[in-house]
Amino acid sequence: MPLKEKVGVFESYDRARSGPRVDEKEWDRKITFQTANKLKEKYKLKFDRSVIIPTDTDMIDRLYQAGLEMLVEMGIYCMDTGRVIKYTEDEVMMAAANAPCQVTLGEGRDARQLAGRNFDDPHPPLCQGGPTGAPVSENIFIAMHEAYAQEPLVDTIVNGVLSTINGREPKPGSPWEIAAVKAEVSMIRMAMARAGRPGMAM
Repeated sequence: MPLKEKVGVFESYDRARSGPRVDEKEWDRKITFQTANKLKEKYKLKFDRSVIIPTDTDMIDRLYQAGLEMLVEMGIYCMDTGRVIKYTEDEVMMAAANAPCQVTLGEGRDARQLAGRNFDDPHPPLCQGGPTGAPVSENIFIAMHEAYAQEPLVDTIVNGVLSTINGREPKPGSPWEIAAVKAEVSMIRMAMARAGRPGMAM
């Protein structure tokens, strides 16, 4: 029987508060490991270390089926509540069917389309450039991001984080953390504008 509507954020939230309680270490070290091993055997998954991305269609189909079964059997662990959010296969398939095929990143002449790709897709993937979450000193933060934005091959910026803000450590949960995040956004926008690409996504 088809579902009338997909599972929304409020239903997922309720499941995160009412699902089975599981210890995080047990989830990581036992449940995930045992389930992956079981499905590896069931779907006869054997990886050739010399092949980085498998292109054998039969292998790809078996990987997909194993992944789907693993998601439905295990659910999704919510670290905040210590519970498992469970979804049925129908719910997973409906979510996949209703997921957007592409999304626009950035705006104006700097906008780029991010779309799903197959292993043999002739279109090149997006190139995201930047220090990618690495700590960056205040005195070089703008210049570093501007250098990435100047590269024609770079489509979007994956930014670094300020190691200090006004000389202070941006400790998690502190007002300095909020100040650092606000400053990062402002400085990255400045860097992109200086590079002549103000509409880049980050």
